[in-house]
Amino acid sequence: MQLLNMKNTVGFLSLRIPAAIFSTVLILGSLVSLAVNQLNWGLDFTGGTQIEMRYEGVANLDAIRGELTQAGFNEPIVQNYGSSQDVLIRIAPIDGVKNVEIGDRVVNALQTADPGTEKRGIAFVGPNIGDELAEQGGLAMLVSLLCILVYVAMRFEWRFALGSVIALAHDVILTLGLFSILQLEFDLTVLAAVLAVIGYSLNDTIVVSDRIRENFRKIRNSDTEEIINISLTQTLNRTIITSLTTVLVLMSLFLLGGATIHGFATALLFGVLIGTYSSIYVASLVALWLGVSREDLMPTEIEKEGADQESML
Repeated sequence: MQLLNMKNTVGFLSLRIPAAIFSTVLILGSLVSLAVNQLNWGLDFTGGTQIEMRYEGVANLDAIRGELTQAGFNEPIVQNYGSSQDVLIRIAPIDGVKNVEIGDRVVNALQTADPGTEKRGIAFVGPNIGDELAEQGGLAMLVSLLCILVYVAMRFEWRFALGSVIALAHDVILTLGLFSILQLEFDLTVLAAVLAVIGYSLNDTIVVSDRIRENFRKIRNSDTEEIINISLTQTLNRTIITSLTTVLVLMSLFLLGGATIHGFATALLFGVLIGTYSSIYVASLVALWLGVSREDLMPTEIEKEGADQESML
């Protein structure tokens, strides 16, 4: 079995230098974009007014944006909501104008242009609530990473724990960078997706780490790099099947789920792909560079008193 594993082993870590350069470039690009462009915060975080309208026929989103721009609203967000007749409109806060007045002005402008338009609902989000949500969301991610660090350190070894947390931070930064570069709206559903990406990526990392520990104890004549390559190869089928089935579901949500969960599906879809990559090339690579060895993962044997002495007859 040992020879079979070694003969069919994929040399993942032979690409560790290109992978490290690739990840470094992506992380730096994401951090630069987050610093320059920042995130396109949704109304959940910035506050504002959200109006739901229903048209008698298919809604012309470009025409609606033009009507709202003529009415004095800068950069209104207009998208279909559930069907081609339902429209969701989001208006950023306007200094000196109450949210109720903004909602009424939007409805009046649209009903003036098309009297058959029906108001379905108006919702308001205050800026104080938005700031609190952003703070609590960031705190949730930090606490989750800290708990993961403690858990993996207790279950495996501190080198694996540090590698897991770096891999998760890698996934989070790249996902946030994607939304910053493309200026996709970042709302509470996207935040939930980012937290889900942390859980998904951790699951992959735990499976790989568990197999590495098992192989360190079973295979005696291989170095650390070879052991990690064997472990990654053995878990490759499971990783591909899990990622592929998840991606198929997320593609369905992305294409058919509608505008309300488009950001959620985008974050999860990208997060699953980058999480699969990081579980192979980030978590394991960090553990290797930190010098993890067989001795670090061998169980501690407690020697019984007198075990080293000859039995007395």
